[in-house]
Formats: sequence, C-alpha cells, structure tokens
Amino acid sequence: MPVLTDNIRGALIMMCAMCAYTFNDAFMKALSDEIPLFQAIFFRGMAAVVFLTILCRIMGQLRFDLSRRDWGLVLLRTVGEVGGTYFFLTALFNMPIANVSAILQALPLAVSLAAALFLREALGWRRLSAICVGFAGVLLIIQPGGADFSFYSLYALGAVGCVTVRDIAVRSMSRTVPAVFVALVAAVGVTCLGAIGSQFIEWAPFSTTSGLQLFGATGFLIFGYIASVNAMRFGEIAYVAPFRYTSLLVALALGIVIFDEWPNVLALCGAGVVVATGLFTLYRETKLKIRQPMVPDRIR
Repeated sequence: MPVLTDNIRGALIMMCAMCAYTFNDAFMKALSDEIPLFQAIFFRGMAAVVFLTILCRIMGQLRFDLSRRDWGLVLLRTVGEVGGTYFFLTALFNMPIANVSAILQALPLAVSLAAALFLREALGWRRLSAICVGFAGVLLIIQPGGADFSFYSLYALGAVGCVTVRDIAVRSMSRTVPAVFVALVAAVGVTCLGAIGSQFIEWAPFSTTSGLQLFGATGFLIFGYIASVNAMRFGEIAYVAPFRYTSLLVALALGIVIFDEWPNVLALCGAGVVVATGLFTLYRETKLKIRQPMVPDRIR
C-alpha cells in the first residue's frame, strides 16, 4: 500500500480546500435568489468572526501589540479583503460561476506584477511574458465587445485588483504577525461592510432553503480556511500551490450541473491560458524562492 508523503498529503488537503471554497461560492450564488448581497455578507461574516476569534484564542494569536507599520499593513489588507469581497460576490451573483472563477485565476499573475512594481521584486522576461499572455487569456474570458460580454466581468477584475492589494500587504508584513489574527481583522471588516450595506436595503426573511444555503456557505468557508492553513503546513509551496486551480474545475462542474451555465469556447480557452501561465509563474517564483503570502487566501 503506497505511503502518503507530506507533499501528496498537502496537495490533497489543498484540493479539499479549493473544493470547499468553490462550494461556498455556489451556496452564496444560490442564496442570491432570496437574500440581498449585503444581508448575506453580514450573516456569513458574523459566523466567520466567531469562528476565527475562537481559533485565535486556541492558538494564542489574539494579540494587539503589533508595530504601527504592521497595523497599517493589516488595515490595508483588510481594505483589500473588503473590496475583494464586494466585487467578487457582486460578480458571482450576476455571472456564471465558472467565468468568475476563471478570471480570479489571474491572481498569481497580478500579484507577481504588483510585487515587481511596488516591492522591487525581481521579474525576469520569462515571467513577464507569461503575465502578458495570461492577461490576454483574461480578455478571452471577458470578451469585451462580444455578444457574451457581461459588465459584471469588470467587477471580477475589480476583485482581482483588491485581492492583489491584500496579498501585497501580506508580503510586506513582519513574519511575527499572527496569520489567524490578520484573517480575523479582515473578517471583522467584511462583516462591517455587510452591516453598513444592509442599512440601505430591504431585508428579506430567511426561508428554510435560504437558511440552509447560508449554513452551507458558512460551513464550507470555515472548512476551506482550516484546510488551506494545513495544506501549506504539510507540503512544499512548489508542490501544493498549483492545486489551487482545482477550484476552476469544480466551478465548471457546479456551473453546468447546478446552474445550467455553459461557458463558451473562447472563455474555456482563456481559462486554459490563464491556468497555464499561472502555473508557470508559480513554478518560476518558487524556483527563485520569492516569498509567498503567509495568510490563507480568502475570507470571501
């Protein structure tokens, strides 16, 4: 019987994390039929805050003695998380889940480019070429001016921009900053977004179906968070990180089976280009030993 190595174990856990995150997205998208965006963000955020607070206490990471610089970066990351949540869920509520997920796969490319521009990290011609090709793939997914173009694609791009700011902030933090505490602050920020936005909408009552959908979204989000933390603890980044792209395959399947959404050929080709260039970029970054974000990838 084959023995699971740490890398294989980490890859399997990462795949589970990405499946959980994508199922969370599917539940949130289904919830949009009954519950307004900000109301859904608020209730799911409350559950995330409670969970992360308990986890912080258990892990001894509930601390507020950070330096002024690190507090500034934590708050900048939170702003990126809040913006990313708003743009991502707005796009998700109005677009096929596979298209939104495919656009989000451009994140490693955007982070690499931003790190070179703002953090002075080395960016060779190979990775720069991959980034350019990858962004061309994003255009194939969005198809500006085409019959299948959706204005909400721009919201998905806005989410990429905000999450890039979030991850660049993480790269700049001191290594002593507790990862779970950073995620807790972000969860508080996202919950506040829901609370503020809810003041300007008419709340909808939860039915049994919408209540179960919210419960499912919250449960998968929490499971995804725990799994993504453990994935990086078990395996090497070079081996584990590429399995993040599992989320795109799951999104394609869920879109077809649950939402009857079929991406067109151009969108599928664009998704393939983005994934291929993203994998190459991750490979080059790992080979050059560029520091990766320390905090799990999303509260969205």
